[in-house]
Amino acid sequence: MPLPHLSLAPLLNPVHFLGQVLLAGVGLVRGRAKVSTRDLARVSTESSARALPIITGVNLLVGAILAFVGAVQLVKFGAGIFVADLVGIAVAREMATVITAVVMCGRTGAAFAAELATMQANEEIDAYEVLGIDPVPYLVLPRVISLLLLMPLLYIYACLAGLIGGAMVGAGMLQLAPQAYMDRTALVLGWSHLGLGLVKSLAFGALIGIVGCYCGLHAQRNAAGVGRATTQAVVVSIVGVIVLDSIFAILANALGV
Repeated sequence: MPLPHLSLAPLLNPVHFLGQVLLAGVGLVRGRAKVSTRDLARVSTESSARALPIITGVNLLVGAILAFVGAVQLVKFGAGIFVADLVGIAVAREMATVITAVVMCGRTGAAFAAELATMQANEEIDAYEVLGIDPVPYLVLPRVISLLLLMPLLYIYACLAGLIGGAMVGAGMLQLAPQAYMDRTALVLGWSHLGLGLVKSLAFGALIGIVGCYCGLHAQRNAAGVGRATTQAVVVSIVGVIVLDSIFAILANALGV
């Protein structure tokens, strides 16, 4: 009985696409690749200023929740001031970067996939190729570059929002002076925590951009394909963020960061 034929294309396509993106990035550095500056400016605006309201609200609430949970336990031991330690380290190392990445998965990664999938359905990608324009450097690189540049900035902003949320709970529930709370936060929040968060934000930004563009460019050429590509981009991006975060946690523990 002959064995069923197993296609390796579903496994090799993402690797091939990743290689194309890396080669396009090298070509851009060497001045051999052309990107759409209009797309870069538009995507950067969509991924930064217009994402601030939801990032502010979500991280503010996450910081407040962390402070509330910590206060409930620490106040029993008369150690309410250590809520600042809990919120500062948790926000800088984990919550700000992960929560911001998840928000960007659902907002920006889905938008990338839907836009490119629609272009694929309308045969606009084929038109670029007929004109001799490689869609990877022209369409994919602006989206990946925008997230690489903006995710660290969004992470810093998210840290500030999370710390403010924690300070609000500390002042309202524990009657901690805002100055004492911030002084304690500055004391325990080292550059190693912030550096780890910045590295994570870069990795998450690249992941969200590449996954969103891959799902969009490989979508079926119909309306249902656009919907499936959008859903797939969100699901794969969020799962990838969690997996990457766990890898970073293991490496940070091994390196003593």
